[in-house]
Amino acid sequence: MSEAIEIKQARAKAMNVRIAPRKVRVVVDLVRGKNVGDAMAILSFVPKRASEVVLKVIKSAAANAEHNLELNPDRLYVSQAYVDVGPTLKRFQPRQRGQAFQIKKRSSHITVVVREREGRE
Repeated sequence: MSEAIEIKQARAKAMNVRIAPRKVRVVVDLVRGKNVGDAMAILSFVPKRASEVVLKVIKSAAANAEHNLELNPDRLYVSQAYVDVGPTLKRFQPRQRGQAFQIKKRSSHITVVVREREGRE
């Protein structure tokens, strides 16, 4: 008989962030799989607008893990981090000879999941 092991994980989401998903994915790819402390250190020096939002989501997920699930904050790591497409605002830019070109203002849903690292203490 195999026992089902429950893996405790905490998540945090930022919905409808007004940054295009492909720009946020560049930042999220930097921290996936890293320890929470290392991820926060990396994000504090990344010169991208999305790094502030991703940092905020990671801090929120770490706080959820510490307070709700009572996990050790020193052993947390970013197990999953992904960006989904949010709603797109459609705007029109007036152009020459009475034309109008469409501008798509994209938004993102950012999700971060943290877990406690297994192994030695």
